[in-house]
Amino acid sequence: MTQEWWRGAVIYQIYPRSFQDSNGDGIGDLRGIIDRLPHVASLGVDAIWLSPIFTSPMADMGYDIADYRDIDPTFGTLDDFDALVARAHDLGLKVMIDQVISHSSDRHPLFVESRASRDNPKADWYVWADPRPDGTPPTNWHSLFGGPAWTWDARRRQYYLHNFLSSQPDLNFHNPAVQDYMLDVLRFWLDRGVDGFRLDVVNFYFHDPELRDNPVDFRPKSQPDIRPFDMQYAIYQKTRPENLAFLQRLRALMDEYDARTTVGEVGELHHGIETMAAYTTNRRLHMAYSFEMLGPHFTPAHFRKQIEDFFRIAPEGWPCWAFSNHDVIRHVSRWGQEGDDLDALAKLSSALLLSLPGSICLYQGEELGQLETLLDRHEITDPQGIAFWPDEKGRDGCRTPMTWDAAATHGGFSTAERPWLPVKPAQLARAANLQEQSDGSVLCFYRQMLRLRRDLAALSGADCTFSTSDDALLIFHRGPNVTCAFNLSRSTRMARLDRPGRVLIGENWQSAETGLELGPFGFAILDTSHPT
Repeated sequence: MTQEWWRGAVIYQIYPRSFQDSNGDGIGDLRGIIDRLPHVASLGVDAIWLSPIFTSPMADMGYDIADYRDIDPTFGTLDDFDALVARAHDLGLKVMIDQVISHSSDRHPLFVESRASRDNPKADWYVWADPRPDGTPPTNWHSLFGGPAWTWDARRRQYYLHNFLSSQPDLNFHNPAVQDYMLDVLRFWLDRGVDGFRLDVVNFYFHDPELRDNPVDFRPKSQPDIRPFDMQYAIYQKTRPENLAFLQRLRALMDEYDARTTVGEVGELHHGIETMAAYTTNRRLHMAYSFEMLGPHFTPAHFRKQIEDFFRIAPEGWPCWAFSNHDVIRHVSRWGQEGDDLDALAKLSSALLLSLPGSICLYQGEELGQLETLLDRHEITDPQGIAFWPDEKGRDGCRTPMTWDAAATHGGFSTAERPWLPVKPAQLARAANLQEQSDGSVLCFYRQMLRLRRDLAALSGADCTFSTSDDALLIFHRGPNVTCAFNLSRSTRMARLDRPGRVLIGENWQSAETGLELGPFGFAILDTSHPT
């Protein structure tokens, strides 16, 4: 593989708790992942990304780390991790792991020491601030999970910052020693053989040292948001300019190693594309993604705008696009409506995503056309869902276990009496074994589409020119000889092509005198160097 293997790569996200349980405790683990890696390799992806597997009390399902250099016993051991890396490499898969360095668990020894007094060696390793004279928090900042972003600590008689749960205190990146510590953590895993990192909430590392209040969100609204966090324009809480210099330090560390990469999650509601662009230029991150394609918008104009805006702002930058992940409603459920052919929507989504310029993330189960699981209140474990139920049901619906065998206990995920989240009939109906032998299945289509992306160099490059985007049709050219045409509507549309060609892959299309007739969710990818 080349030094820049990541450029145009397809990365498969594994949510370890829900991939495969090997020991019958109802929770997925590293040995289970090893057992299922042949399935991932069979898809034709380039790498896997593991959501957090480090020692954690699991208040936020591993995004609250108590030891950055060890594996949580729930998932296995460091030896299991080494075995996973070796097996993945044997199968031709790179391994990327989540790094959550903006905050830790409140059980991390560093925080335990920091909160003990105002003058201990780690006193300023976290973000502490005095109260206002009336005892209220130092700023008006909100936590993303509800309530203030500050919690009072009686021992220090100060507040500490937490952008998420109160058990996830924010580290103080204004302290150079904290930066050095976290870079050493990354070095530990690079030395262990990982090929890269997915960096959680990469724009939350720094806060405003002057502790200024956030202004009111500037977007017009007819009613308050579900989350108080979204009612502010959080310009002092995140995406601070100091972040840029630290990302250059991080990149310099990565450059000490051969063929390693980073992809940053930009948690930015207002200027996601602009932040992605800034973070992937001037020797910072290799790639970044934001939430523009992880939301409800499913229109040709929306997709075109994200692509054109990114490459206009940062022609030397590199994006990583995704339609689903562990934080959002699965896209087939998000974009589908009652009465839709959901398999057709899943295939169109696959073809569209895998045709976009940039790198790609696929979330486990996406290759099955998996749907969001409908959970009852008592089944919810996600703190976000618990806080905002029922208007926002949290993230558990996209985190339910993989279904491997429709006839097996819990879909072949676990032999436990009750797995950590339930496996329901709608998910069993899309089990992998039901799709393996069906040429028309979503799973088989993903394999075909991934093979085409590998075979056509134009699909993994940056060259992309749009020729049509109306209320239904999205048509663009990849390189000089590939045309991609998609009908995002539920009615038949005529796609008039300025470059006739031979259809390489497609669904629900037929030739017409002036181009292609695309049925509902119909699409085609054409080789225009060999017109018919």
